[in-house]
Amino acid sequence: MSRARTAWLFLTPALLVLGVFFFVPVLGALGLSLTDYDLYALADLRNLRFVGLHNYWELLQRPLFWTALGNTFYFVVVGVPLSIGASLGTALLLNSPLARMKSFHRTVLFAPVVTTVVAVAVIWRYLFNTRYGLVNHALAVLGLNPVDWLGDPHWAMPTIIAFAVWKNFGYNMIILLAGLQAIAPELYEAARIDGASRWRQFRHITLPMLRPTMVLVMVLTVAGYFQLFAEPYVMTEGGPLQSTVSILYLMYDDGFKWWNFGVASAVAFALFGIILAVTVLLLRLTRRGATA
Repeated sequence: MSRARTAWLFLTPALLVLGVFFFVPVLGALGLSLTDYDLYALADLRNLRFVGLHNYWELLQRPLFWTALGNTFYFVVVGVPLSIGASLGTALLLNSPLARMKSFHRTVLFAPVVTTVVAVAVIWRYLFNTRYGLVNHALAVLGLNPVDWLGDPHWAMPTIIAFAVWKNFGYNMIILLAGLQAIAPELYEAARIDGASRWRQFRHITLPMLRPTMVLVMVLTVAGYFQLFAEPYVMTEGGPLQSTVSILYLMYDDGFKWWNFGVASAVAFALFGIILAVTVLLLRLTRRGATA
């Protein structure tokens, strides 16, 4: 009993902070999603009305919502495997006994993670500029025609995906590197004695032992990539032709451009439901794969 009381005593400040700054705002936003809270209600609360699930029903009938949902899923389906693949590849290279200056390379590869998204996005916007960007300059040197990377609907989202992968893969790299270093070297030594190739060692030792870490990385990456906002906001402003509008960008537009806070809150909780459903599905698939 005394240990339990001591534990609750130490937990109480953190729980209070979470309650005041997280759970209360979340419950408030949930309440807003059931109302028509807008600029008029902000000026006079007597204009506030309870509309129930009308905001959610309106989202389902809104073409822009489905466009934003499709763009977000495109970003997640393409970006997550690329990000995890780049993270795993660099982690394997850094964990190799032949690697030199590991601390330096870890720092360099992790540096994009701690840089400001907006500042780096502005730099990438200039790099991929159609007329004076370095990327198109390199294409011209190779004799290729310039590409309107951020102005062409077919190239805008792939460009943002490339930026997001470069910006975020270092975080997962550190987690996967820690998982690789936790694998017992004796397993690889026994496999080499039995004549197993490097590919068989990777397939039958590295991947199974790294499965819990991979599940963690996959869940974190999927949840983070569903929250796409800063990249299209800075680089394309949702264009061209709404090809980079994401769910969070739509929420920002509804809430802070058109002042429809009720609709914006409904968008936020719709995104929460999608992330929750996808996360549960991923966890069930990984458990079935582990059992098999």
